[in-house]
Amino acid sequence: MNLIRHLPSDERPREKLARLGPSALDNSELIALFLRTGIKGKSAIEVGRDILRHFGSLHGLGAAGLSGLQNCPGLGLAKASQLAAAFELGARLARERMNQRPLDSPERIHEAFAPQLAHLPQEKLLLAMVNTRLEHLGTVEVSSGTLTETAAHPRDIFRPCLLHHAWGFILIHNHPSGDPRPSAADTEFTHRLHDAAEILNIRFLDHIIIGRATDHRDPFFSYREMGMIHRRSA
Repeated sequence: MNLIRHLPSDERPREKLARLGPSALDNSELIALFLRTGIKGKSAIEVGRDILRHFGSLHGLGAAGLSGLQNCPGLGLAKASQLAAAFELGARLARERMNQRPLDSPERIHEAFAPQLAHLPQEKLLLAMVNTRLEHLGTVEVSSGTLTETAAHPRDIFRPCLLHHAWGFILIHNHPSGDPRPSAADTEFTHRLHDAAEILNIRFLDHIIIGRATDHRDPFFSYREMGMIHRRSA
């Protein structure tokens, strides 16, 4: 059996992390640290590699959810729960950072919400409300849709803004396909909301679509960055 303890000390994930930091570990080694033990005939690192092959990527692993993880060979309830908890901790860390810095750029918005949305198998539409300093006041899940569309009424956007006395808001939703380019329905909905926000004197700051980066595209699309909605002066 290829046990981790049989590896040279400088190749063991725990010792390697202590010496070089977590960024020095590859994905299978990081997974091994969560699993702690392997299975008969395989070390935790080998099980980590098998898990990544099974799901295809970290994105696929994060999208699996607890039930999907449990169905993967080498993972029972305990190990699947540990991995699901790791992804949830990452999402919570992003939300905590969001409350410490203004949501003043598409990059920061993506950084705050991608851990929560990028791996989901269905579309989800979130509303992030901000004050005049663009500080986060709260986030509301407006809708959770199918694999291809999310439906929401403008009142579902503006009611929370009025209740929270928000100065402005940002919409964020994901494309499970990984391609963040907007659909015609996305753009029509965005323009309708922009017009309504003008009437209600609430600032519609941006609509961010979260996908996944490739060599040929960015991981998100920003309507404001592309000049498709315009911020009014305060």
